[in-house]
Formats: sequence, structure tokens, C-alpha cells
Amino acid sequence: MKKTLYTADATATGGRSGHVLSSDSIIDMDMSVPEGLGGKKGATNPEQLFAAGYASCFQQALLVVAGQQNERLDPASTVQCSVTLFQEGEAYGLSAVLNVDLKGMDSQKALAMVNKAHEICPYSVGTRGNMEVELKMAGEAAAAVPEEAGK
Repeated sequence: MKKTLYTADATATGGRSGHVLSSDSIIDMDMSVPEGLGGKKGATNPEQLFAAGYASCFQQALLVVAGQQNERLDPASTVQCSVTLFQEGEAYGLSAVLNVDLKGMDSQKALAMVNKAHEICPYSVGTRGNMEVELKMAGEAAAAVPEEAGK
């Protein structure tokens, strides 16, 4: 049974060159086409907001997995997310790369945690099958965890 935990609400006006406002006014910012595509400085864009949300959500999933395994992540551990906007024919799409650095953790254990976090992270669940998401660990492609290593 699905249980609603939280609903975020934001309103956009003016599209990519407009403004976004969350219902609680915490997000209240101008938007722009990315500067490299002719947009203005000093404004964010949907890809940056998506990258920030995915990175923080994935980091939280890692903290949940660590807790389930009675592990503790180094406070300096990071998740960096790159979101790419691309055009294919007349359609536009997104892809993402998550680069996880679980500082000081054994690489096999870290790989198992990253894969488990990818299974439970709401952004990963929501994008699965809809957009390409690449996992990296400390800048290197993350291979799938052998079945016995994830246990």
C-alpha cells in the first residue's frame, strides 16, 4: 500500500526564462536557459535543480543503506550529480551521472551500498527505464555488484 510522506509544490511562470516559486517561498528564484546556450548569468535552470535534488536524495539513500547495515559513512563522503540536456530529433531528453565518493570505505562494500541506494532512491526509482543514469565511484564506472557481494 502506498503511503504519501510529503508533497512538494512549486509554480513556474515564463518557462526557462521565467521564475519559480515554491508554496512555502523557500524557492523563489529566476530561471534562465543555461548561460552556455545564451541564457543570463545569476539564474538557475531546471537541470541544475534536478541535479541538486538527485544528488541530495541519493546521498540520503546511502545514509539509509549504511544505517541498515550498521555502517557509518565518512561525513566527507559526497554524491555529485551531472544532468545533461540533449536533443534527439525534435525531442529533448535528460541523462544523469552520479559520482559517489564514499571516502575510506572498502571498494566492494562501497559498490554494494551504491547499488542498494540506487534501488531505493526515489529519483533512481522515478527515472529507471525513463532516462539513462550512470553510476560512478570516485570518478570510475561502477560495475554491477556480484550477487554474493551485495549480501
